[in-house]
Amino acid sequence: MKRPHHCPVYETLREQYQALGLPVEQMDAHTDFTIFNLADLRQSLPFRSPLSQLNFFVFNFLKSARGHYDVDEQQFVIRPGTIYFTNPGHCRSFEYQALEEAYLITLSEEFLREYVHANVFEEFPFLLGETFPARPVSPAVFAEFERLYLQIYQEYRARSPFRERLFGHLFMALLLKLNEHFGLDYNPIYEGNRSSSIVRRFKQLLAQHYRDLGSGQAQHVFRVQDYAAAQRLHPNYLSTVIKVKTGKTISSWVAEKNIAEAKALLQDSALAVHEIASRLGFAEPAHFSTYFKKHTHCSPLKYRKASQLSAA
Repeated sequence: MKRPHHCPVYETLREQYQALGLPVEQMDAHTDFTIFNLADLRQSLPFRSPLSQLNFFVFNFLKSARGHYDVDEQQFVIRPGTIYFTNPGHCRSFEYQALEEAYLITLSEEFLREYVHANVFEEFPFLLGETFPARPVSPAVFAEFERLYLQIYQEYRARSPFRERLFGHLFMALLLKLNEHFGLDYNPIYEGNRSSSIVRRFKQLLAQHYRDLGSGQAQHVFRVQDYAAAQRLHPNYLSTVIKVKTGKTISSWVAEKNIAEAKALLQDSALAVHEIASRLGFAEPAHFSTYFKKHTHCSPLKYRKASQLSAA
């Protein structure tokens, strides 16, 4: 996923707005969710945000607004009655030429899992869609969403000791409405195989890293955190995207690459088994041998001998 160098990363909306010099009085500093009317910021128009990467979900319900938003070099038009959301990991900005009522809900992945649904991405796979184009809806459909997000707003302002749970249940209803109107045709596996920039970039990083390991240019095996950092994503979010969109975990992808690289080194190099083990991140050769045998049903030495005999 290509990102400009001037795309700072923010973990919360409050953090982003503080960096932009915007008022944050309506945002609770100690929760993983917010909701407010963007018009309450009372910024002079046109109102534009610079590019930024947000590691949380943003749901936008624009009852009366005009402008556009940009996500990873794609631009979408905003008009009255528009609904859209963005998920973590993308560079984005927006501009409003007119703004009277536009509610934003932001949530972290952790909040979604804890208060909305433990398997939220399996229940609502459209949340992992690479882009969700701004969609104007009819006044009747928009009113269905408006009733829900205004109730969420009231609970957010009420400061109930149960507001996280109330918010979670109400947001579950809102997700069901999104699914009803927008999400039924989304196939995450299809996108993962075809057009997911996150999956594509992960595969590129994985292949390049193992080329570097095989040639001795890399000294340490990447962890999930390293692959996530390369895309400036939260490790949990990257893990979820890869699992849902490819049907395999990151550890499965890495294991396949480990075995493929081990086989190549055993076949085509003069490196001793303990040197191959070290190059692939195993502290002890015995651990490497056990790992290799588990995945191939053959020890490294037997595999090497069999390869040499077949090549003779």
